[in-house]
Amino acid sequence: MAKRVLFVFSSAAETFTGHPAGWYLPEAAHPYYVLSPKYEIDFASPKGPNPPVNPQSIELFSADKTFLEDPAVQAKLAGCKTLASVDAADYAAVFYVGGHGPVIDLATDPANAALASAFFRAGKPTSAVCHGPGALVGATDAAGASVFKGRRVTGLSNREEEALDAVKHVPFLLEDRMKELGGVYECAELFGVCVVVDGNLITGQNPASGKGVGEALDKLLSASA
Repeated sequence: MAKRVLFVFSSAAETFTGHPAGWYLPEAAHPYYVLSPKYEIDFASPKGPNPPVNPQSIELFSADKTFLEDPAVQAKLAGCKTLASVDAADYAAVFYVGGHGPVIDLATDPANAALASAFFRAGKPTSAVCHGPGALVGATDAAGASVFKGRRVTGLSNREEEALDAVKHVPFLLEDRMKELGGVYECAELFGVCVVVDGNLITGQNPASGKGVGEALDKLLSASA
């Protein structure tokens, strides 16, 4: 029986300034197509069915529209579970899709903090890309410390947020928050590929890193019994 992986999406369509948020198309599509041939994948979000995709990501990454047109994906999005209904014990790993949405809703969602903590404390691969690690800012290890503390991590850099002219649209800068929580932050050049694995924590810097996060997650899952 194939292992099950949970993909978590944001339900926040907009930032507090009205800027498009949601989830970012390639950051779901690229890991999905790495993992879906080998694992059962379920989708979840704070509000359940049909989490909003960032429309700008569809324009910028039109080649990935096949993900949105995939009947299996459409069924998973329509049947997206609510976070509160998900049990980490049912899954071998969790992956947080990026987009500005996670820093808007997932970062402060108590159900999400509990879920992410449960995955991490069980030693299960806990992964995220771009703004996705923003969903882990409330997650803690067995000692009650941030999952970032003392661990190598990455996520969208301050310079990239500035290049996107999006600093004013987010409640916090992910690079700064990860450092504040004790993370040992790493990054590649602007919008370059960077995937960091530290134990069961896997983080990717930006949209270009989504496929690599999927591959790193597959490697950890393949290595575990």
